[in-house]
Amino acid sequence: MEFGVFILAQQRGYHQTSQQVIQNSIEQTVAAEQAGFQTAWYAEHHFNNYSLSPSPLMMVAHMAGKTNRIRLGTAVCILPLYQPARFLAEVGFADTVSNGRLDLGVGSGYQEFEFERFGVKIAESAAIYNEFLDILPKGLTQKIFQYQGQHLQIPPSSIAVRCVQNPMPPVWITSGNPVPLGRGVRENHNLFVTALLNGNEAIRGLRERLDKVAADNGKDLDRDVRFGFLRCAYASDSNAEIDAYLDCARFQRRISESLKYRRAQSDDGYMVKEVPSATDPTMEQLRANLPVGSVNQVIDKMLEEISILRPKHIALQTQLGDFDQKTMLKQIALWGEKIIPAIRKELGRNAPAAERLAA
Repeated sequence: MEFGVFILAQQRGYHQTSQQVIQNSIEQTVAAEQAGFQTAWYAEHHFNNYSLSPSPLMMVAHMAGKTNRIRLGTAVCILPLYQPARFLAEVGFADTVSNGRLDLGVGSGYQEFEFERFGVKIAESAAIYNEFLDILPKGLTQKIFQYQGQHLQIPPSSIAVRCVQNPMPPVWITSGNPVPLGRGVRENHNLFVTALLNGNEAIRGLRERLDKVAADNGKDLDRDVRFGFLRCAYASDSNAEIDAYLDCARFQRRISESLKYRRAQSDDGYMVKEVPSATDPTMEQLRANLPVGSVNQVIDKMLEEISILRPKHIALQTQLGDFDQKTMLKQIALWGEKIIPAIRKELGRNAPAAERLAA
């Protein structure tokens, strides 16, 4: 089982400066490597406080110089917002300066607010995204390539800085839609999924949908598909700490949904107001749904969720809202010291003998 940190880089209010938010992202990545996490993931969003990470590839390139081992992932690059030739060149550069540590997460985007400001029609995002997926292997593996699509055209071209990873960095497909997930399965890409802030019932439903996607595309989910699970989780004996983390997690969902469904409110055109909605879970529901509580409670709940979903990778949301940075750095260290080793030990104990030998 691999573990990563997912760094959203949120600004909950003007009591946080943009410099502080980005510096926290840097510190969390370094702490995650020291704690033994396999990957640090960086989001992409624009024009408001939901996330201050406008270019995950720039973050990968920067963190390549501050880390040595941890893999650095984009979660995700919103492909329809990019010019494809520049994107390919920057992928090659990021993989090169990280010495082959890039994991390339891609998606089609969902916040119309962003698309409008990039001059891209969100109604065309799926079609543009699919053409991008056609281009990626051509541009990253062929010395000279070209492409003629409805939305994207590239004359015969060569990307100067080649990827270190052969033939190209691993691609991760993020979506809740079975169509792009199905393409990811057919083309042997990795998948990245979430159950949001929901509990075991939603995780079972997610597993059933993924099983169907794999089967519909001629694959077995456990044998043939590598997929990651994005999750909020927090271990502490302090109820105040847990409540603060859950409050930040609920803030993240409120802002995300308000942007997705075009109901976001702002006094200054930037800082999105946190407005409760009918879909809000209560703090009690969040405590029941998520792996939060004492170290042992978190371990047990994580093992329960893993037994249901059986992912290959779990990415923990570490930078949400305005959660205290020093406390989160201690949390990351705690996962590396106690939680991850205990989960791996238990999974190893319960794995069939053949799987243990293969590992």
